[in-house]
Amino acid sequence: MSETIVLFPPQDGDEPYRWLRIAGDAVVARGEGVPALPGPEDEPQRIVSVAPADAVTLHWAELPDRSVAQAVAAARIALSEASAASMADLHVAVGREDEAEERPIGVVGVERMRAWLGALAAQGIDPDAVVPAPMLLPRPEVGYVRADLAGHGVVRGATAGFADEARLTELVTGGTPPETLDRDAVDAAIVAAATAPALDLRQGPFAKRRRRAIDWALVKRLGWLAAAIVVVTVSISVFRIIRTEIAAEGIETRTAMVAEQGLPAGTSISDPERQLAARLAGMRGAGLGFSSTAGAVFGAVQAIPGTELTALTFDDTGALKITVTAQGEAAANDLKHRIESLGFTVDASTFTSNAGQVSGDLTVKP
Repeated sequence: MSETIVLFPPQDGDEPYRWLRIAGDAVVARGEGVPALPGPEDEPQRIVSVAPADAVTLHWAELPDRSVAQAVAAARIALSEASAASMADLHVAVGREDEAEERPIGVVGVERMRAWLGALAAQGIDPDAVVPAPMLLPRPEVGYVRADLAGHGVVRGATAGFADEARLTELVTGGTPPETLDRDAVDAAIVAAATAPALDLRQGPFAKRRRRAIDWALVKRLGWLAAAIVVVTVSISVFRIIRTEIAAEGIETRTAMVAEQGLPAGTSISDPERQLAARLAGMRGAGLGFSSTAGAVFGAVQAIPGTELTALTFDDTGALKITVTAQGEAAANDLKHRIESLGFTVDASTFTSNAGQVSGDLTVKP
């Protein structure tokens, strides 16, 4: 069963620490001095420290409920005109009390808050919550209630909470004495407040830092998951390589079959692509072949009026050399440009003029 220790630090140097221990829904022990803290092998205990009533000013106001940061910012604005001290020197905390529309606001000096936590740390204590003493008492529907907490009187109203001082109490309550709670009622209220504090001063810069334990089981599972992802990724890559190799072998096999059909019977096949290209070049001629090259040249000659083809040779490099006669140098240039427009390279020799006509050689290459 988890336990909670409610710790009452001394308000002056002559007082001892006082504490009570809660197990389940009841106070099971109480004492003076610094309580024994659990060891590393013991079940951890929750520690709630109580701030003196005379050191914390309590207010209640309607604040936005979107986030704690927004509520604190709104509370600072609302209290800026009511506080004589600079807001930069004050720590403001906002809580939530049941279904009440107004939310409790705790205001304490930054240095006072730092001193409390420092004194507790010197005793090896890092409290989970710091609750103002009046917030340990139940919220009355009407009037005020009073109780003694660690030897100090505390008064609580629906929207008020303060240390019990004769003149101050009479002034706030209008002369009506607060209802004094018996010990059982006080213990029940402390148990409820320690379990779910309506106002915890450990907010903002004073919030308790949580240490996250390493979940080694989760780390191990993540390691296995990462290893599985690597294995699957490598397996996919290997499968793709194997599939590509099989496809390449299939293409080579089909190419060899086509080569067998396109090459002369009995030809030894070593490089199907090269052998087929060589046979094709032999059948049609080098380059684009004689038929394609000559057809393009013939078409160009027919398209230029007065141009005649007088000689033609085709060599093993795919070049077609022609001798042409044209009616003027302009017609010869037109023929050259027309052949070039068909995707050929044309080298022209020096043309000679005779009886109004020019003649010369053109070498057409792919």
